[in-house]
Amino acid sequence: MIIVVGDLVTDVLVAHGGPIESGSDTAAAITVGGGGQAANTAAWLAQSGQPVTLVAAVGDDPAGRERVAELAGAGVRCAVQTHPGAVTGSVVVLAGPEERTMITDRGASLLLDPARVRAAVLDIPDAVHLHLSGYPLLHDGSRAAGLAALAAATERGLTTSVDAASAAPLRAVGAEAFLTWIRGCDLLLCNADEADVLAGPGPAAEQAQNLTSHVRNVVVKQGGDGATWAARDGSVHSARPDRVPMRDPTGAGDAFAAGLLGTWITGSTPDEALEAGAVLGAAAVSRIGARPR
Repeated sequence: MIIVVGDLVTDVLVAHGGPIESGSDTAAAITVGGGGQAANTAAWLAQSGQPVTLVAAVGDDPAGRERVAELAGAGVRCAVQTHPGAVTGSVVVLAGPEERTMITDRGASLLLDPARVRAAVLDIPDAVHLHLSGYPLLHDGSRAAGLAALAAATERGLTTSVDAASAAPLRAVGAEAFLTWIRGCDLLLCNADEADVLAGPGPAAEQAQNLTSHVRNVVVKQGGDGATWAARDGSVHSARPDRVPMRDPTGAGDAFAAGLLGTWITGSTPDEALEAGAVLGAAAVSRIGARPR
């Protein structure tokens, strides 16, 4: 069992094939469905056959009920708290052929309760690993819950991983603070922009190695150029995936994390874990939306 802690929101995905025409009309395909980094990772883990529980928060509204029902139907066990009077978070995702921009209302995700999170992590049977989306740490309202998740996992003896989540809010809280919050974790996942914030610009291998002074293992994701894994013992591993047609990059990092974690926790090598992550990441970019069908 992997426990995933973080955000569960509604994605309004706007997939446009060219530049957005400011002040005018831009043709796009618009879909509405489940999103959130933690929830997406949980969905991809379940699709791969990995037992997974999501710990999150939603509002007491139709969107919250729909989001939980989607995940339950996909095989994710949901330890999701419903907050009366709150609205479920939502994200407008402007997804172009190569990049996506997110406009975010975190909603009930900011109400993630530290006591509820701690109880869930301590009580879920058969858990071996905790994966924390970085979003709870990046916002004042949910930071205590993210820290509680890591503390409870350490208390229970679970291995831990953290996804750095997003470069702009990461820059706002500062690299020093974020690295203090996750110090001692077993694995940090970050994309190239997030690695620049946390380690400064430079080659991915160098950034990853530098960050191992804070956590035991670091993976820097570079999209279609692959990913690099550095361990505290000085070893470095790289994987470059086969090129696939890019339809939508939304959720690719979440799928990559699911493939990597589901393989790594079984005792597989970093090379094998990177390869598994690349397979699911490629599956994600080949379709519209952040979740598996």
